Amino acid sequence: MISARIRSIRQDHAFLRKTMMLAGPVAVQGFLNNILNMIDSLMIGSLGETPIAAVGLANKVFFVFSLLSFGICSGSSVLSSQYWGKKDIIHIKRVLGISLIFSIIGSLCIALPSILMPEMVMRIFTPKEETIVIGASYLAIVAFSYPINAVSQCYITILRSMNQVKAPVIISFISLFVNAGINYILIFGKFGAPELGAPGAAIGTLVARIFECLAILLVLHIQKHPLVGRIRELFLMEKEFVVHFVKTTLPVIVNEFMWGLGVTMYSLVYGRMGDEAVAAITITQTFEQLFTVVFQSISASTAVILGNEMGANRLDKAEEYAKNFMFLQVALTLVVGTILYFMRWPIISLYNVTPEVGRYVALCFLSFICYMPSKMFNYVNIVGVLRSGGDTISCLVLDTTGVWCIGIPMAILGGFVLKVPIYIVYAMVLSEEIYKTIFGFLRYKKKKWLRNLVVNQESGYEKG
Repeated sequence: MISARIRSIRQDHAFLRKTMMLAGPVAVQGFLNNILNMIDSLMIGSLGETPIAAVGLANKVFFVFSLLSFGICSGSSVLSSQYWGKKDIIHIKRVLGISLIFSIIGSLCIALPSILMPEMVMRIFTPKEETIVIGASYLAIVAFSYPINAVSQCYITILRSMNQVKAPVIISFISLFVNAGINYILIFGKFGAPELGAPGAAIGTLVARIFECLAILLVLHIQKHPLVGRIRELFLMEKEFVVHFVKTTLPVIVNEFMWGLGVTMYSLVYGRMGDEAVAAITITQTFEQLFTVVFQSISASTAVILGNEMGANRLDKAEEYAKNFMFLQVALTLVVGTILYFMRWPIISLYNVTPEVGRYVALCFLSFICYMPSKMFNYVNIVGVLRSGGDTISCLVLDTTGVWCIGIPMAILGGFVLKVPIYIVYAMVLSEEIYKTIFGFLRYKKKKWLRNLVVNQESGYEKG
């Protein structure tokens, strides 16, 4: 069976070409975005454990925003990928317009409290006054980047659903150097600049996000891209189309927001386990995100490629491609898990932390590696396969029940009741992935996701 699947993938040149064309640049872009975050973490980490804990907790606000933004964009991608399968540019523009409205409004709801009341927001995560002050100084600045980042992500997502990913990758690569350069200058006070510490990192991130957004819009205008048009083309709010959009995307938006809110609850537990625990989990999750970027790219490619095939009404081909992606996920999990295992101590040595924190990080890495097969399967299955055909309600149920019924109770039990070390709490939290794997696979086998959402056209809009 395994050899047959390998042979099928090797012989399907169209599948390999599409996957490499999408997954490669998406992985590079995700890698660069995570490198950008890691640079902040490393530079702040050189200042000590309290600053890295403060910035790590402050970035939990961005985590909530990014998941809300990802929910909107991921939901939009379900439709735009299938519309691209039909080469329907008119409705792709309308999907972009609605996603921009939702994303900007959502980003402002999160950014405004962070800008106006940063210390109050930080008190949600930690009771330690020094951590609150440092985190608030970072949060009040970096929150200005949220609406800007929302616009960038909407355009990047729609371009990805149209199989156009090169320009965003190049722009992200340049913004990485912009961010790193400003960080170095302002965190440490180089070249005559003031030594700002955490606020300097926030300024670097803000400037990089502004550059990224303006560069994407400029490139699209220079190229005279089909997404560039009159305002009315983007924001024509036909009632039927808006209802169709909301029906398809709202479960994804609620899914990501509720999952993100749930994961943020973990931080409330971690933040009350002390700065050593927070520093350990911050370092762990920084590199967790870096090592899982390949699976995020696979899941994004899965959603786009399957959506394109289903939009073109090639359901048999979509089902075959789904099996290929599942196989690739398993193979890559073995490779990435092995690399992380052997790199865990070299990674820890990059940080200026105590031996105890280093030991916690190493054990957290081992916990993550043990759960990798389940966690990576869930990335590809839930975010890629199930969502590609609009089976968004089942994704909502799987993710929210996993976090709220298993993950959060486990965090509270481990952190507050049993009071075990951070690496054990982390392992307890990750047990939710097993639950999602079992029931997610059962849902995949039912093939409820295998459907064309844009097959019928009526009254100027597409109906699922």
